[in-house]
Amino acid sequence: MANCHVVFFPFTAYGHMIPMADMAVLFASRGLQTTIITTPTNASRFSKSIQKTINYHHQIALHIIPFKVEEVGLPPGTGNPDQGVADEFLSSFFEAISMLQEPVEQFIQESHPNCIIADMFYPWTTEIATKFKIPRIVFNGTGLFPQCVAEAVGRYDHAKNVSSDSELFIVPNLPHETKLTRKQLPHFEAETFKGFLKVLVQAMEAEMKSYGVIFNSFYELEPEYVHHFREVMNRKAWHMGPVSLCNKNTEDNSERGQKSAIDEHECLKWLEPRAPDSVVYVSFGTIVKVTRAQVYEIAMGLEACNQHFIWVIKKEHEQWLPEGFEARTKENGKGLIIKGWAPQVLILDHESVGGFVTHCGWNSVLEGVTGGVAMVAWPVMAEQFYNAKLVTDVLQIGVPIGDVEWSATSSCGGVKREAIEKAVARIMGAEEGEGMRRRSQVLKEKARTAVEEGGSSYSDLTAFIQDIKTFKSK
Repeated sequence: MANCHVVFFPFTAYGHMIPMADMAVLFASRGLQTTIITTPTNASRFSKSIQKTINYHHQIALHIIPFKVEEVGLPPGTGNPDQGVADEFLSSFFEAISMLQEPVEQFIQESHPNCIIADMFYPWTTEIATKFKIPRIVFNGTGLFPQCVAEAVGRYDHAKNVSSDSELFIVPNLPHETKLTRKQLPHFEAETFKGFLKVLVQAMEAEMKSYGVIFNSFYELEPEYVHHFREVMNRKAWHMGPVSLCNKNTEDNSERGQKSAIDEHECLKWLEPRAPDSVVYVSFGTIVKVTRAQVYEIAMGLEACNQHFIWVIKKEHEQWLPEGFEARTKENGKGLIIKGWAPQVLILDHESVGGFVTHCGWNSVLEGVTGGVAMVAWPVMAEQFYNAKLVTDVLQIGVPIGDVEWSATSSCGGVKREAIEKAVARIMGAEEGEGMRRRSQVLKEKARTAVEEGGSSYSDLTAFIQDIKTFKSK
C-alpha cells in the first residue's frame, strides 16, 4: 500500500489536532505515505507522532504553511484557539484561517495525494479536492450519535413547538428516544459570532458535498447510529477509533498534546495507594472557561462529598481556589490539584479512578469509555449536550449534572456545590455507580478489540484504504 498517499489537515485546536495526529500514526502503521499540513506555531506538536513512525515504511512527513494572523488584525500568537481567541476576534480568526487555502491548494497540486482528510473548519478543502479530482474526507472530531442528533434537530425543528426553553421535546426519527430542551441547543445571537456562524454553515454545506466523513469512534459504541448515518442519512462514513489506543506506553499517554503540568511518576505515585474505583477525576478540557464562582462551588462540592479526587484547573485559575482548600486537601491526602495540562488518558486508565466529571467533549467521552469509568455529564457548548445524552440515556454509563444551559461563550457556571456533591455520590456509589462502571468496562473491552486486527475499526480502516486506492478508477 506504499503507493497510497494520504494528507491530513488538522484544525489548530488541541481537541482536533490530537486525534488527527493519532490517526496519522494509525495510517502510517498500515504502510501508507502520510503527510500532515500544519502551521509554524503548531509544527512542534506533531514531533511525538512523527517519532512513533520512525521505523515504519513511511515516516509521517510534515508540510508547514505560513499562518499570518497579524494581516487580519489579530494579536500575534493567536494561531491556536486553545490559547484563547477573544469573542471579538473570532471572525478575524476564521478570516485568517481562510488565507491558508492558497498554500494548501499549491501543495495538493504539487504532491498529487490520493485524498485529503481535512477538518470541518476548512470547508474550502472540498473545492480543492474537486479541482484536483481527489476525495475530501471530513474530520469533525465528534461521534456518529451527535451528528445524527444534530441533523434531526436541524431537519425537523420540533424545538419551536414547546412553550418554554426548559420544556423537553423528543428529537424525532432517531433509534433511541432522545429528549432535549431549547436551552440545550446551540445559539449564537451576538454580533461577534456572525463570522463563526457563517463558517459553521459553510462547513455543513461542504460536508454534504464531500466524499465522506471519518470518525474517531468504534462500531460497538454506537451501532444504531453507524447504520442511521450510512443508511438513513445516506452518507459515507468510516469509524477508526478510539485512535488514542494507538498509544501503547505510559509516556505516549502522558504526553498527548502539551507537556503535562505534573510528572507521570508523581501522578501514579499519588494514585497507587488508593483503592480501586475510589478516585473521581474532574476536568473540563482546554477550551471551556470555568467561572470564578464555579471554581469555588466545585471546590466546596468536592470537599463535601469526602471522596478522593484529581482536579485539573487552568494555571491562571489557581488564585480562585477557596482559602486553605489546597492545603487541606494535601494534608488529608484527599485531593490532587493539577494546574495546567494533565495526562488524562493515563489517569482515566488507572484502576483507582472510578468516576469522571466531564464537559463531554467527544475526546473526553471516548477516553472515559476506554478507561471504563462512570461519568458526570456536565456539557457546556458545541455538540457536548448531544454527547451527554449518549452517556446518560443511551449507554447509561453516567448521570447529568443538572439543569445547565448551552453557552456561546464556552463559559461553565451556575451549578451549586450540592448538585456536584449529589452527582459525584451517584457515580461513585456502590449500587448505581457500580452498574455504570460495569457497562463502561464492557465498552472498554470492546474498544480494545475494535482496534486490533480483525476488529471493527481495524476493518473499517482497511475498507477505507481500498476505497481511496480505487477512487480514480470510478
